[in-house]
Amino acid sequence: MSLSKENTGASAATPRPHFPPRQLWYDQPAGSDWNRALPLGSGRLGAMVFGNVANERVQMNEDSVWSGGPRDRNNPDTLRLLPELRRLINEGKLARAHGLAADALAGTPDIMRYYEPLADLLLFFEHGSDPVFTAESMSKAATIITATEEESGSAYRRWLDLGTAVAGVEYTRGGITWQRQYLASAVDRVIAIRIAAGQPGAVSFRLRMDRGEPDNYAVRHLDTIQAFDRCGLLLRGQTAGAEGIRFAAAAAVSAVGGTVTTVGDTVIVAGADSVFIAAAGATSFREADPAQSALDAVRAALKKQWEALAADHIAEYRAYFDRAALRLGSEEQTAEQAAVPTDKRIERVRDGGDDPGLFALYFDYGRYLLIASSRPGSLAANAQGIWNQDFRPAWGAKYTININVEMNYWPAEVCNLADCHAPLFDLLERMLAPGARTAQVMYGCRGFVAHHNTDLWADTCPTDRNLGASYWLMGGAWLALHLWDHFAFSGGVAFLGRVYPTLREASLFFLDYLVPDAEGRLVVFPSSSPENVYRLPNGESGTLSAGTAMDSAILDLLFRRTRQSAEILGIDSEFQQEVEAARRRLPLPTVGSHGRILEWLEEYEEVDPGHRHMSHLFALFPGDQISPLETPVLGAAARKTLDFRLSQGGGHTGWSRAWIINFWARLLDGEKCRENLRALLAKSTLPNLFDDHPPFQIDGNFGGAAAIAEMLLQSHHTARDEEGREFPLLHLLPAVPADWKEGAVRGLRARGGFEVDFEWNDGKIAWAEVRSARGGVCYLRLQDGKTSKEEIKPGGANRL
Repeated sequence: MSLSKENTGASAATPRPHFPPRQLWYDQPAGSDWNRALPLGSGRLGAMVFGNVANERVQMNEDSVWSGGPRDRNNPDTLRLLPELRRLINEGKLARAHGLAADALAGTPDIMRYYEPLADLLLFFEHGSDPVFTAESMSKAATIITATEEESGSAYRRWLDLGTAVAGVEYTRGGITWQRQYLASAVDRVIAIRIAAGQPGAVSFRLRMDRGEPDNYAVRHLDTIQAFDRCGLLLRGQTAGAEGIRFAAAAAVSAVGGTVTTVGDTVIVAGADSVFIAAAGATSFREADPAQSALDAVRAALKKQWEALAADHIAEYRAYFDRAALRLGSEEQTAEQAAVPTDKRIERVRDGGDDPGLFALYFDYGRYLLIASSRPGSLAANAQGIWNQDFRPAWGAKYTININVEMNYWPAEVCNLADCHAPLFDLLERMLAPGARTAQVMYGCRGFVAHHNTDLWADTCPTDRNLGASYWLMGGAWLALHLWDHFAFSGGVAFLGRVYPTLREASLFFLDYLVPDAEGRLVVFPSSSPENVYRLPNGESGTLSAGTAMDSAILDLLFRRTRQSAEILGIDSEFQQEVEAARRRLPLPTVGSHGRILEWLEEYEEVDPGHRHMSHLFALFPGDQISPLETPVLGAAARKTLDFRLSQGGGHTGWSRAWIINFWARLLDGEKCRENLRALLAKSTLPNLFDDHPPFQIDGNFGGAAAIAEMLLQSHHTARDEEGREFPLLHLLPAVPADWKEGAVRGLRARGGFEVDFEWNDGKIAWAEVRSARGGVCYLRLQDGKTSKEEIKPGGANRL
């Protein structure tokens, strides 16, 4: 196979496949079930839309509403007690070692801050002959009752259009058709709602705002609500803790026809033809006066009005979303599958039915969620992206960095959303100063370090006293690898120059911290393999150890990328030699007597052989040290490792299953990818397509989207030309299952700054186009194993 060498740019001669509209849709309201509500987001602001008919709830988040303030939690006794802790582990006295670690390694205090909700918009509707409003009908409890068929009205449809990031509800009641549209505008910094009816003067409702469960007075007493401008409400408060974040949420109404008045903490709309609601939120994390910021955004949005605001929102959003697209199956099959409500499509897969189009929808949903929860200027996507209704959410909805937040960003580069990666880089930059203090105070080392969690304040100390997770030191190192990934996909040397100091500081810590084992290998000590447990021959079980497979895989990559970065930049030659010398002393991936990759440096008994973490396969994905093509022995061992872990019940959480699909894609096994994609949808996906740990965690959505991209295109390998120079190797359709006989993809990105479109029929590439804004050389590989060298001019394209 060879592509033509004609550089065409966006050639009209290149076939352009049809990509159908992408919608989640339902024939019932969400009722009280948050896992059926539909998410909207603008990076900073998020909303969950329930679509209830009589009593609507729009639950809002703002990304910086976190409990408490910054703290120095570094344990002053860690450095003094490290030698004793290492001695106990070396002697196999794990119980005593764990007891000491729980005190000597724990942060002081041992808990980080957590993410909180902003506010609820509560709308209480009249529908023609409905009874007038009553105190009972307007209670918050009434807004979250389970919707019945009668409440739904007839011809009910609730939807989220991924192509425009607009949600909607339409139904008929009392002979009148009612419509609502909802969006989250990054342009105008508001959640916007439009309400209309098929009969003039039919729109009447009351609007209120609330925050906190009805009986949570410890939270609610901090909040105040007042009317403003005779059409709006302003809620002000402070999050939990003496140093809690000050926040404000504002909502106001503009009506065509009818009247708008305020009474107490209620906005009353009567007899309107249509209504526009704008809501905003702000906090003291960014604003000196959060209330004024929220009021300014709402007032400006009302002045702009719905039509202009919606048009600007859609144009801005599509600049992200339209960069990529995927169709699986024929256009006719896709249309037939899309005619079924989304929750019923999930049920059909759960019952054993086929629906490749649902996988394509899931892929686009993952891209949508990343755009909605991580934008330039926003905070990074946390454990729940941006969407959370709980004051004490699962795992604090923090940034768990022993895989979960990293997984959030796996789709960013390959799915053409590189700018959505920026908030993660901002978080990492804010972690440098606290991470340097943690390195110095707790470990006596240079550089910077972070453990398995961080929060709004970029805290780098251990959190909780979870022995299997808390005292793991690799979080900062793993995050730093995302900087290289961004460079690898873009080729931007200026960016590499800006971020090289972070790679250097991450490496510097481990140059100081690593210790030689009995064989002279350099190991992280103490360490753990998140969040697993092993058993010694003496019967003691534990988590802390001297080195793990994951440690070595992360450090091999970190040291390589640091050295390569310095080489490209032409700097730091002595440091290059130092990190390379240390890299060569790291333990290599090892195959045990059972033929599987060892998780620890010794062949210990696994207490939980079906554990959700697959840390010892980091070298397969997202690393590149294990490959069925380049390291076939290790590739076979990785396959055996996966088979064993799954046979013991592994993959029982959503994010774990998503990681497994990426493993199978790297092992070039499309059938296993399909099998595990089906399991992800059937066992770990909620009705609104959110990932289910359980409970909801967004990492599985992002990991699943990245896995589908990995099935379609891989670029982590290189090929050498006749002069021995290395160039990116782009492998098209490396791991598609046999029943994905036809499809098309647009806008996937590959390392080296390349972008790829292609279509396939009967499992074979029908046409392909490779573009490059910078220009460059790459090699293309198809399913038959043949490769071709492609030279592309800046701004040009080669096509098959």
